[in-house]
Amino acid sequence: MKILPARFFETQTGREPVKEWLLELAPEDRKAIGDDIRVAEFGWPIGMPLCRAIKGHKGLWEIRVNLSGGRIARVFFCAHEEYMILLHGFIKKSQKTPIHEMAVAVKRMKGLKP
Repeated sequence: MKILPARFFETQTGREPVKEWLLELAPEDRKAIGDDIRVAEFGWPIGMPLCRAIKGHKGLWEIRVNLSGGRIARVFFCAHEEYMILLHGFIKKSQKTPIHEMAVAVKRMKGLKP
């Protein structure tokens, strides 16, 4: 195990979309998501049930967070230059991950500087 410090993805204009999303959530949801990010950050590599590699998208992972009321959050990330880059987060509303949610994460991951 090693530490993979978490960093927010930053747009060219300096926005941090995942941070903005987290700040819109209720405090208890932010805490649950933050706790699970921290577990992945300090226990990397970690597998199911917390983290899962996304098939067909090499290097893309998701943190699977169970929230109160049976709700589920997902945070997509990749490992880049010794950091865990938090690419995209959302609250799941269906069994299958919506294609557009994954597309956001893939686009952001591809835009990272090598």
